[in-house]
Amino acid sequence: MKILLVRVSSLGDVLHNLPMVADLLRRHPGATIDWVVEEGYVSLVRLNPQVRKIIPWALRRWRKSLGKAGTRAEIKAFFRNLREEEYDYVFDTQGLLKTGIVMGAARVRRGGKKIGLANGSEGSGYEGISRIFHTDSIPLSPRTHAVARGRLVAGAALDYPVDTPPDFGLPAPDAASRPAFLPQEDYAVFFHGTARAAKKWADANWIALGNALAPLPVLLPWGSEAERIDAETLAAGIPNARVLPKLSMMDAVALARHARLAVGVDTGLTHIAAAFVRPTIEIYCDSPKWKTEGNWSERIVNLGDLGAPPSVDDVVAAARRLLA
Repeated sequence: MKILLVRVSSLGDVLHNLPMVADLLRRHPGATIDWVVEEGYVSLVRLNPQVRKIIPWALRRWRKSLGKAGTRAEIKAFFRNLREEEYDYVFDTQGLLKTGIVMGAARVRRGGKKIGLANGSEGSGYEGISRIFHTDSIPLSPRTHAVARGRLVAGAALDYPVDTPPDFGLPAPDAASRPAFLPQEDYAVFFHGTARAAKKWADANWIALGNALAPLPVLLPWGSEAERIDAETLAAGIPNARVLPKLSMMDAVALARHARLAVGVDTGLTHIAAAFVRPTIEIYCDSPKWKTEGNWSERIVNLGDLGAPPSVDDVVAAARRLLA
């Protein structure tokens, strides 16, 4: 059996799609699984050794230069690469026109199926026109957890129950995989940055938490100039804190993978720490907890909810419990 997964972006969504791989192989051990993903997330999918072939999709970059011959040649090469294989099943778990077009271009064997979402989830992007590329459209509750969504679609299509905790297929941390920029001793990481200001937790809260964790070192990553300034502000109030240099995505993944404690707002890197089953506190301030909360391990604590940020005391208590 050959299976193609189409989930191209973003960081958290690609991560949340990974458990489909373990589910499919548990039910069909001889299957081969390929994946179409935005080129910036290829290295994340590559962490799962059960994905045979990764087909990079570079729409974000191509959009900037569609008139150039080189870009058009890359697009042709992508579709040529996509159509090298014939699949038994193609799954589009993103439900957008762009992912539907990829699904439509993929080749299936006689009797093969192209399977996608019949509807979207609350607060998620979904384009109903994507259904024109499906042979089967799977309906789900509008309040389906982000990790469960792809798993349930595949389970319905291949007639198996989804009754195990999600397995992201990610490697456990080891000394060989620890980058040189990380301290050798245990550390906490604060994933304080987010693209949407309403999802942020107040600086004063982070500072109070950092001081409560002393003497555990606190590492502060950042991804934009505004986040760097925020990190400097936090470090000024936390004696045991260090602002990191700007990291590549995979260095940031390693930062989450090796943390003794990860604390973060509702963002991709926080969810990566939870997927590695590191001791993780997910803080929800302006997004619904039901949608992405890490609910597969007692090492993950989810606090707050839409419009109800958690208190410093609650986060400190959770951190001490996880560290103990």
